Amino acid sequence: MPTHAAPTPTPTPIPGSLNPTQRAQDWARLATEQLDVLVVGGGVVGVGCALDAVTRGLSVGLIEQRDLASGTSSRSSKLLHGGLRYLEQRDFALVREALHERGLLASSICPHLVRPVSFLLPLTHRVWQRIYYGAGVLLYDLLALGQRNPLPRHRHLSRRKALELVPGLDEDFLIGAIRYYDAQVDDARHTLTVARTAARHGAAVVTSAQLTDLLRETGPEGQDTVVGAVVTDVETGEVAEVRASKVINATGVWMDEIQDMVGGSGLRVTAAKGVHIVVPRAAIDSDSGLILRTPSSVLFVIPWGKHWLVGTTDTGYELDRAHPAASASDIDYILEHANSALRRPLTRDDIVGVYAGLRPLVSGEGGDTARLSREHAVLEPVSGLISIAGGKYTTYRVMAADTIDMAADGLDRRIPRSCTDRLPLIGADQWAKFKDDAGRLANEHGLTTATVDRLLWRHGSRVHDVLALVDLDSALGEELPGGGYIAAEVVYAARHEGALHLDDVLARRMRISIENDQRGLLVAEQVAALMAPELGWDDDRVGLEVERWQTRIDAERAANAAPDDDSADEVRQTAVDSRGLSDS
Repeated sequence: MPTHAAPTPTPTPIPGSLNPTQRAQDWARLATEQLDVLVVGGGVVGVGCALDAVTRGLSVGLIEQRDLASGTSSRSSKLLHGGLRYLEQRDFALVREALHERGLLASSICPHLVRPVSFLLPLTHRVWQRIYYGAGVLLYDLLALGQRNPLPRHRHLSRRKALELVPGLDEDFLIGAIRYYDAQVDDARHTLTVARTAARHGAAVVTSAQLTDLLRETGPEGQDTVVGAVVTDVETGEVAEVRASKVINATGVWMDEIQDMVGGSGLRVTAAKGVHIVVPRAAIDSDSGLILRTPSSVLFVIPWGKHWLVGTTDTGYELDRAHPAASASDIDYILEHANSALRRPLTRDDIVGVYAGLRPLVSGEGGDTARLSREHAVLEPVSGLISIAGGKYTTYRVMAADTIDMAADGLDRRIPRSCTDRLPLIGADQWAKFKDDAGRLANEHGLTTATVDRLLWRHGSRVHDVLALVDLDSALGEELPGGGYIAAEVVYAARHEGALHLDDVLARRMRISIENDQRGLLVAEQVAALMAPELGWDDDRVGLEVERWQTRIDAERAANAAPDDDSADEVRQTAVDSRGLSDS
């Protein structure tokens, strides 16, 4: 497989660059500085906490045992939404808060990462559904008013107009429809951008850093106070004691594990597994997404570039949290409910990707995870340790602000209020100038307009950082097999986006693991070879990274054919974690 020498880095510093040199410097900071806040967890809430804290003037470190967004925050429905179905539960405050956040993200915080997405809500009963659902969607739009909402308003459609928009619907399935809009985001890309923005403002961000214990001191009254953590560098085996005035437990479904180090607390989390399948756009004839009612929840059919995301399930899960597996029963559930509305049924042959994620829900009574609250909770189970759980991806910024508010109350000085509602993420500045510039940039750099347009919606005004690599080595403008990504994105991921392993790139920096029926195997060797000079890999290390990706894909495919969660989990665990970690 031909490889390309890495071009000389551009002389202009890249803001928020996460690279091996920066990682070493940040690890040294963790080991030597007295921090105000140590955040544990590199999902969207954790990086949100780091950004919120550092922009208030606090000294901040963030550790993540695997990769940024390696858990729940790369396995969502990729939507920024208010939660239309929560209106039925009369969670008006939750919906309004989420719509407010959706408006901020889409209009000023990261408009380069957010796109409007249309949904068709089919009506299957005359009169009462149009009144009932119509009132709900109207309220949804009204709650978004004044929230810097850039999305179009809803419209009622006749049966004929609905079928013109979505010809793939079964004609007998609906008598009319309502079309409304939400917003879409690449969750892993957004989480990475929040982390890089935190790093740009001075946070020490270290992935492959595993918390193994909490540091405690006993006060004069016999009360334990958490004063930091024992952290292991997963890449080198080095161990450091990280001192911090406050430790933020933002680990999602691992929250209880860390709380149990100090005796537990009254706040617990329940994991709910959500599975999505990915099918080509040609499999469903539609110009709009769909929202379909199921007996227990809803099923989304969501546009995703050249594909559709179809999901999700909502079932309790108590198995491997690091690598939850989708079973055959999960896939059958999705196919059954999607096909109830489609003219041409989806089959397993249509599926090019499958992914499963775990939602950390605030624990409540009863076993039905669909009914547990998505609202978040923050508490300090022992002095110095603050836990945050629950919530929705869309409201991560509010969750982070509430968490740092609690942390600030325990510090010995006055801390400013959160400013992240006014803080654009990296790539958002001058977005209006860049967003319609794909044609000109494509001509200047010898790429297709489609390639540059996609780069713009991933990097925003920092697109020049990626294009500069192509200018230095035209071979890096070559499109990689199976996904439409270019080689420069791989080099950029290792050099500036904190990617340390092959799966960091194939599954999160790029989404090729779910966008091609080969699930990244076509390109694994080439990507590993491009990463090698950036990360100092020899041929043996390249071979190991590719081998572990192969075993991961084999295990995932076998799990998808297993009949239930237990058997799927057993098969999935035959693959070695890319960092050699186990779940516990």
